[in-house]
Amino acid sequence: MLNTIREDIRAIYSRDPAARSTWEVLFAYPGLHALWSHRFSNWLWRHHLKTFARWTSHMTRFFTGIEIHPAAKIGTGFFIDHGMGVVIGETAEIGHNVTLYHGVTLGGVSLEKGKRHPTLEDNVVVGAGAKILGAITIGTGSRIGANAVVVRDVPPDSVVVGVPGQIVKRSISHLESPDLEHGRLPDMIGETVTQLMRRLETVEKSLNIHMVDHPVLDLDEYVTEFAAPGNTVSIGKRKSGSIHEVHAPDKGIWHGEDFMI
Repeated sequence: MLNTIREDIRAIYSRDPAARSTWEVLFAYPGLHALWSHRFSNWLWRHHLKTFARWTSHMTRFFTGIEIHPAAKIGTGFFIDHGMGVVIGETAEIGHNVTLYHGVTLGGVSLEKGKRHPTLEDNVVVGAGAKILGAITIGTGSRIGANAVVVRDVPPDSVVVGVPGQIVKRSISHLESPDLEHGRLPDMIGETVTQLMRRLETVEKSLNIHMVDHPVLDLDEYVTEFAAPGNTVSIGKRKSGSIHEVHAPDKGIWHGEDFMI
């Protein structure tokens, strides 16, 4: 028992630079309190005292803001940082050295009995507000970005961002320890749009080079006006403010004037 308590405290020290003393960890970390309470309620559940186990879980939620079903399986080195709003479902399984931040949901999407909640393998980190739904598996060493919604299996050593979650396999392995670098999240949509813009620019330049007799209209000078259905389409001079060029992002920052904000 004492070794388990020491391991719990060590996990907090290793993953939270705000932890200053053992006394502070013992008395001011609701994630730790919720974990200890869950171990007791899980023991009650396994010994067929299920109503008492649920009541214990309910009281823990009241005091910590963290709801963990007594039947959930949790490994060693588990850390819930801040904790408010965390929900862990009945058939959830959590491996060793897993980290959850506030607002995380490990939820089910089925009314069927049996396995319906996620499995998180070792060294997984789940960012604030993320939702992991269904009987899916999050592979070892993966990181789920804040507010991502994950509804399919994630292979080991991956990063997930967005709604629905987009999976990016790491180029540099991070299997041995939890990855807490939340600022390093890929922007797949922004990168895709940027690549499309560059590709379109290349195509337009090629067309302007080869179509000498009928050059492509310069949108800086002309605007296409669409009439009612069935009528002709007319092309006239540019109307002020009606068409503008969307600039590619500069170091990840888009231009506000391109989106009228």
